[in-house]
Amino acid sequence: MHLKVLIPTEVFIDTTVTKIVAEAENGSFCLLPHHIDFVAALVPGILCYTLESNQEIFLAINEGILVKCGDDVFVSTLQGVADKDLETLKQTVETKFRVLDERERLMRSALAQFEAIIMRRFQDIAM
Repeated sequence: MHLKVLIPTEVFIDTTVTKIVAEAENGSFCLLPHHIDFVAALVPGILCYTLESNQEIFLAINEGILVKCGDDVFVSTLQGVADKDLETLKQTVETKFRVLDERERLMRSALAQFEAIIMRRFQDIAM
């Protein structure tokens, strides 16, 4: 099978695989060669795939969509982090989420300030 993982800015993974394990809202599933065509909404979690060399790669993803059509499997997600080791992947994801949480906190603060300025200007116009 040919796996392509797409994130908004690039083709994140483009490789040949023998097995894919992912998780949808109703549970985990496994795709092997010659599996029927398939579409699934993925939940945030770990997608695991096996290369032709029998090496397992783990991919932490945000929610996404998986489409299997013939020998091609496409995964579209907002974010992805890949590693051969689950422990390293866990640390990378935790670090990335801390950075994202801080950015989100700063963004919410800036948005609140912006909303306050807009409300004051509307009050000035109304008076």
